[in-house]
Amino acid sequence: MNARFTALFMFATLAVSAQTNMAGQTNVPSVISASGTPAIELQTNQAPSIAGRLQQIRATCIQDRRYICGKILQVLPAGLVVDSGYTNLLRTPITRSWLVPGTVSASRATTLVEGKEPGSVCVGLVFLTDIPKSRRLKPKVYDYVILEGYPTGQYTYTSVGNVQRIVRKFTAVLEKAVDLKLQTESSTPAPTAEVK
Repeated sequence: MNARFTALFMFATLAVSAQTNMAGQTNVPSVISASGTPAIELQTNQAPSIAGRLQQIRATCIQDRRYICGKILQVLPAGLVVDSGYTNLLRTPITRSWLVPGTVSASRATTLVEGKEPGSVCVGLVFLTDIPKSRRLKPKVYDYVILEGYPTGQYTYTSVGNVQRIVRKFTAVLEKAVDLKLQTESSTPAPTAEVK
């Protein structure tokens, strides 16, 4: 029994030291100094793992989420233009569905200021994508929506005549928001370091 414990302890010790040595070799590159002798340069700004970065983006999306409750002004192939801030839609039994007919009595809150807390009511014009799919419920102009949205940037659309408007863009699907933010990060060129 004692010999078995000793062998197991030695195996565990070797495994840990091998992991430590490999991590040291991959995370600390070797550099040759001007005199030709090897020098060690410590990396202080290591890039986070992809899984870690995904978790950071997901947490940011959750932190920045807004409650979109408002009137549909335009139905476009890519999504809905919504005038959000109709807080009196947040009442039972209306909140049982994400889409409310335009016949419901609702009005926009006049003194509402959008908060910074997660889940605050969104105020103003927004563009909402990735709405729930349903054969029975089809959004129409002047219907109302009640959905939680995750920010994904900006959207430009044409309102009355040829007037171009830029509004905040939200998606109703958290995974889409994370994916879009990750794509934006990967397409943005990294800043170059100044060489002295």
